[in-house]
Amino acid sequence: MGEFTPIMARDGHEFRAWLAAPQAKPKGAIVVIQEIFGVNSHIRAVTDSYAAEGYTAIAPSLFDRVRPGVELDYTPPSMQEGFGYVKQIPIEDVLKDVAACQAVVKNSVGQGIVGFCWGGRVTFVASAELSFAAAVAYYGGGIKEELSRKPKGPIMFHHGMLDKHITQEDVAKIKAAVPNGIFHDYPNADHGFNCDQRASYNAEAAALARKRTLEFFQKHVVKEPHQG
Repeated sequence: MGEFTPIMARDGHEFRAWLAAPQAKPKGAIVVIQEIFGVNSHIRAVTDSYAAEGYTAIAPSLFDRVRPGVELDYTPPSMQEGFGYVKQIPIEDVLKDVAACQAVVKNSVGQGIVGFCWGGRVTFVASAELSFAAAVAYYGGGIKEELSRKPKGPIMFHHGMLDKHITQEDVAKIKAAVPNGIFHDYPNADHGFNCDQRASYNAEAAALARKRTLEFFQKHVVKEPHQG
């Protein structure tokens, strides 16, 4: 459904983003933030799925600042490679790319953001530093390191209770720091439960999280669009 399109950030960096348009007039826009595996087939499918729900959807290739066109699978070597890219990109530069995507979809009025894994952390930071009508973080690794930041708008969190990367102790810290957040914990789900390309995929938890996310975006992005 979507395709890669070139975008330029305000610092002159040119990167690609997967852009998917709905069939009818968009009811809003969703910025989709990748895991540490790049804008691979899973993230492209997620982005297309939001377009199918009536949103303009866009996923920035955040690793283009290090190496263009990164698409990784879910093997341990790929995980180490992905972590290596993350360490090379300052969060301030990541936000520039996210903001550039916002500018591309500005005509869709209400804008939401959703991110997975590292993208969950990026989503949390973007909810505090940029203007989004709503934000959803799926098992966001490293959010506990960003708790001095405060989300400006509604934010929802999805965590698997079997997750050893984001422990229940970590989740408790996030809950304490973001008392107005909406938290959903999935007892039988592990890290990455939304991704059908991972061994940890949990179809039941993924479906429930998606239902909750779509309802959240419908309420805040469509019904109460950000006008700033």
